[in-house]
Amino acid sequence: MEFPKMLIPYMTIGHALFNTCLFIAFIYQARLGWSMRKNRLSDDKPEAVKIRRHRKLGPVIATLLPIGFLAGLLITFLDEGAIGKHPLHLGVGALLVGAVISTGLVSKNIKGTSSNWRTLHFGIGIIIIVLFMGQIFLGLNMLL
Repeated sequence: MEFPKMLIPYMTIGHALFNTCLFIAFIYQARLGWSMRKNRLSDDKPEAVKIRRHRKLGPVIATLLPIGFLAGLLITFLDEGAIGKHPLHLGVGALLVGAVISTGLVSKNIKGTSSNWRTLHFGIGIIIIVLFMGQIFLGLNMLL
């Protein structure tokens, strides 16, 4: 049985909306992390609510991002019969998944307030946001 091609445009829009919502979640996560970092570096009292939210939301969005990536692969395969139709979007998506996995692994090593792992986590977080913005730009160019 062949896949109904008329569903592809709806799946593409769904993929775009899902990943846009995910980007918003990453921005929120970055904002929480930035606020926590500012507090720690200025020796202010840590805000337990922000720390708890950052720690709980991180694994959730880190799990959802590869799902969005795989959905994009599936949509491309169903539409084109291959996954390499948009190599730049595919490559940036793969880098994004790798960066998210890396920041998750790095976060497991963060212990104490002066951990060097925090700086690495922060740096990878910036890379994630930049890659995600590039990915959105590439995706919009494909859609429009």
